[in-house]
Amino acid sequence: MKIHNLMQPDPLTGKDPLYGWIMVAVVFLLSGMAFGTAGALSVFLKPLSAEFGWGRSETALGYTTLAMSSAVFGVCWGYVADRWGTRYFGIVAALVMPLALYLLSVQTSLWQFYAFYFLFGALGTAMVSSPLFANVAFWFLNKPGLAIGITAAGGAVGQGVVPYFSAWAIETYDWRTAYMILAGLYLVVLLPVAFLVRDPPGRVAPARQFSATAPTPSVNEIEVVVWISLAVIFCCNCMAVPIVHLVPLLTDNGISTEVAASVLLTLMLAGGVGRVLGGKLCDNFGALPTYMIMSLGQTVFAFGFPHVSSLSGLYVLAAFFGFGYSGVMSSILVLTRMMVSPGFSARAMSITAFFGWFGMGMGAFVGGLFFDMYRDYNLSFAYASMMGVANLAILMVFRARVRRVENVAVPI
Repeated sequence: MKIHNLMQPDPLTGKDPLYGWIMVAVVFLLSGMAFGTAGALSVFLKPLSAEFGWGRSETALGYTTLAMSSAVFGVCWGYVADRWGTRYFGIVAALVMPLALYLLSVQTSLWQFYAFYFLFGALGTAMVSSPLFANVAFWFLNKPGLAIGITAAGGAVGQGVVPYFSAWAIETYDWRTAYMILAGLYLVVLLPVAFLVRDPPGRVAPARQFSATAPTPSVNEIEVVVWISLAVIFCCNCMAVPIVHLVPLLTDNGISTEVAASVLLTLMLAGGVGRVLGGKLCDNFGALPTYMIMSLGQTVFAFGFPHVSSLSGLYVLAAFFGFGYSGVMSSILVLTRMMVSPGFSARAMSITAFFGWFGMGMGAFVGGLFFDMYRDYNLSFAYASMMGVANLAILMVFRARVRRVENVAVPI
């Protein structure tokens, strides 16, 4: 079958184009390995701190640097995607991410550590996350939540598999060799896949017209982005602390790096399930209610990590937290997809991602800062839950606001 036919809806059944599912697989892999590097910092944190004498907060600031460069450049790439499409985004990212990992393997100072993670975020994660999520979202007109959920599951799976593999490489060799192996693996796996990126039929041309001639996006669209952006600052503060500091927490308590990484792997694999089911729940019950339920789960479970001592209990807690936090991610994407127009979608997702990355970076740094101040993680994880409560409060106000508005363009 010709690729042109794969890219068109079925004229008899109205089913979405088959190529949309190819894009789901492509973005699953690209974003999964991008987010995997961010998650892997949790297993590099203690070896780097030990070798260079950096504090936990200083080292965790590498995650913050990646997050903030992803945030700022994500907005720029969102504008480019809405105006010209995303055809070459995957190729650029597939070349830059291995380069940044190679440079991390030969770093010798703190400024280099920050600079190379900045590069990874700006020309890697920023290009294969929000712009390509928006790309996938508009391949599907029939219940897009499931497709978005499967796509977003790549990030959760990547944040489990890449840290686990990195922990093995560090234990077997050393942290420099681990970065080097990742660089080669990323280049070999991602570059061929990147050439498969395509924009959904009919999206790019209307997007160009929208950007060039249409008036400013409606107040409803902008208000939606503002509300979601405000909520995700606190939401992502909550999720960042376990993602970045769970492995150091467990190794501080005498658990080996490999076993600690397996707990993180459990968290992220459960997260993959959470993202798929979260997307499906958005289709069936609405994105905003799903977002609120999943947020409640991550808020409650984040608090428990420093207080659970048994290994089996940690695996269970990790699975529950992973399911909740990942369902949040799917809900945010579907909520944005359903409440903004196609010509504004990549920018909208990139703007909300900007504030999400800001929250992730802040949570990673503050979690490390509390550890440096008190030499344990109790306050760090309590802080995570407090941020989750603030997120829930904002979502409840947003929900009330939506109910008061009679003429919302798209039901949620």
